[in-house]
Amino acid sequence: MPRKLGIIAGRGTLPARLARACRDTGRPVFVLALKDNCDAAALGSDVEQAWIRMGEAGTGIRLLQEAGVSDLVMAGGVDRPTLAGLRPDWRTARFFARLGFKALGDDSLLSALTKELEGEGFTIVGADDILPDLRPEAGVLGRVAPDEQARADIARAVAVIRALGALDVGQGAVVQQGIVLGVEAVEGTDALLARCKSLGRSGPGGVLVKLCKPGQETRADLPTIGPDTISNAAAAGLRGVAVHAGLSLMLDREATVAAADRAGLFVVAIDPEEPA
Repeated sequence: MPRKLGIIAGRGTLPARLARACRDTGRPVFVLALKDNCDAAALGSDVEQAWIRMGEAGTGIRLLQEAGVSDLVMAGGVDRPTLAGLRPDWRTARFFARLGFKALGDDSLLSALTKELEGEGFTIVGADDILPDLRPEAGVLGRVAPDEQARADIARAVAVIRALGALDVGQGAVVQQGIVLGVEAVEGTDALLARCKSLGRSGPGGVLVKLCKPGQETRADLPTIGPDTISNAAAAGLRGVAVHAGLSLMLDREATVAAADRAGLFVVAIDPEEPA
């Protein structure tokens, strides 16, 4: 019998897509949904599931073990709470006590969480292990291609993300005509794009670039885009979006590319080691 997959589910459609993929292939699945993050309507009620607060790590681990989960994937966006809002149980409090102040960035925190879950006997897998078609290959993915100015802006954004990524800050940047309009931090990509909407200059629009951080834990929190990213990029007056080839996730690829084509935006997967 296939190994049972546990899905720690946050925002967006990815958790539900993973659950459907398991059902379609006959793989047993259990969803541990995070309250105030996971969308119950998107997840549906036809999958084995339980709901916890983010601060209930002890309860969550017990539920996963009782459900017979062997493999575990973290999927979907999560709002990072304050410690006061977290209201941690003893298991969560012990985790943060060991962590101290050494791992405050998202990737450092996720890497520590991954090791903690592995210590409980779970095998951590990436969403792309379940849905391998999520990772885009290098190249232009729609009908529109970036021009010379856009490629220069992409190269500038790559340099910015690499510099900040080394400090475990963000995965994205918006650059227009060589000027950095914004970098992604705790607010996430959608809020970054909304903020940049009022910062655009006259002339050719900017670009959004999303990349893995240097040395990032690639089984969780890969840079992700989908149709909503394209809509928000278009609303912000951007010309296109570039993502990390092979190290990012494109949700609903057909719909994402179609949305970009309709809006006249490019979507390109890049190798940041190669010249733009």
